[in-house]
Amino acid sequence: MPKEYTVRQGDCLNSISEKHGLFWQTLWDDPGNKALKDRRKDPNVLQPGDILTIPDKREKNEDCSSDSKHRFRKKGVPAKMKVQLVIEDEPIKNQPYSMMIDDQFWSEGTTDGDGYLETAVPPQVKTGKIIVGPPDNRISFSVDFGTLDPLDTEDGALQRLRNMGYEVGEDPRGALESFQEKEDLTVTGELNQATRDRIKEVFGQ
Repeated sequence: MPKEYTVRQGDCLNSISEKHGLFWQTLWDDPGNKALKDRRKDPNVLQPGDILTIPDKREKNEDCSSDSKHRFRKKGVPAKMKVQLVIEDEPIKNQPYSMMIDDQFWSEGTTDGDGYLETAVPPQVKTGKIIVGPPDNRISFSVDFGTLDPLDTEDGALQRLRNMGYEVGEDPRGALESFQEKEDLTVTGELNQATRDRIKEVFGQ
């Protein structure tokens, strides 16, 4: 029988599907989750308190010979992370980086010409650290997975401003005014729809 799951802080669709032995696409496309899918749009951004329907697992049979070894790979595992590294509005381009997951070395590579890096991450990961730059000038970024709220919530919009380097205190009006001024919006200090739309354009989701 299908069951309901309440999303908690730190959850993401990949971690929830992994926990229940399903593909994330199976959860997202299940008819029981249509209303949530229509509301959230992005499967990577859920809100604590959202209700997901967990469908029953479906058995799948594969024909293969019994006298050979066979390898089966679960689709969508590990998950992919793509992030742009920026300092004072300047992307950190073409620089070596290393990625730590839960205090253990995970991967390394080089940022691209726009400061982006893309790497695989395990579905249940909670925290990470990116160390970027040459040995004599390294910069460290902390990463919390599954903590970004949807953009249509106030917390979600302000989280994105923080991630873009704006100082968001108890009163967010200063950060909103700075963002609006920089993006040539009407400066109101209010989180209006025009500001949300521009945050989405700049941040990416």
